[in-house]
Amino acid sequence: MFTLSAFADEISPDPQQQIDVLRSCGVRHIELRSILKTNVLDLTDLQVSELKSLLERHGFHLSAIGSPIGKVQIDQPFEPHLKRFERAIELCKIFETPNIRVFSYYKPAGNDWARWRDEVMVRMAEKTRRAEKAGVRLLHENEHNIYGDDPHRVVDLLQTINSPHLRAVYDAANYVFCGYDPWQGWQMTKPWTAHFHIKDWIAGQTHGCLAGEGQGRIPEVIADAAPSYDGFATLEPHLLGGGPTGGVTGPELFPQAVAAFKRILDRASVKYQ
Repeated sequence: MFTLSAFADEISPDPQQQIDVLRSCGVRHIELRSILKTNVLDLTDLQVSELKSLLERHGFHLSAIGSPIGKVQIDQPFEPHLKRFERAIELCKIFETPNIRVFSYYKPAGNDWARWRDEVMVRMAEKTRRAEKAGVRLLHENEHNIYGDDPHRVVDLLQTINSPHLRAVYDAANYVFCGYDPWQGWQMTKPWTAHFHIKDWIAGQTHGCLAGEGQGRIPEVIADAAPSYDGFATLEPHLLGGGPTGGVTGPELFPQAVAAFKRILDRASVKYQ
């Protein structure tokens, strides 16, 4: 069963408009990355309280805290980053979601990953330990330029940490963008995949395309995953552009992105809600 969700800040910075558009599309979950152009980890307690009340009034829930944890250089001090990570755990409790989206660090310019691999593992292991203690789960996204942008390194990370509290997000478009075969990426990381981000891409383009119209092989991946998968598929279309801090699709195009993915699910006779 696929449960649809969305990076709603791709629609608009305004949370009410986010909810209005998603409700019209039949989507009732949000992966909370930002509202009002403010990252989720930087929201004040008042903003968090007001957003939680808004979501509850409209019957919405979170699929995950869409945090930027791990989206910093590996040679930067760890303690300040751990403090932000603890805020992400706190927000899981407030919004009643067990999931935190994370990344696996950038390397300093002029370095290769062999120099920094062990430090990546140390930091990811510590965050996983804290996640286990808090009863939450980290979802690692295969993002451009981080340790885990290569499916081989994603497998290395997940095998090394070896914890049910660290699982993989599968993002086909990110593999295409980074020059990797998305089908190979899926086959290699499938045993650990517990979450999908749905965006498609054509190599060399500056923005995403509707699911099924790019090189991400999303229909084949979804059909292969369907017999055993039970989790979220979060729309992150990037139809007007994307970058290190998020993407833009807009209120007019976002419903088209949802409809395109629903057509893939329908053609594969996949159950979704």
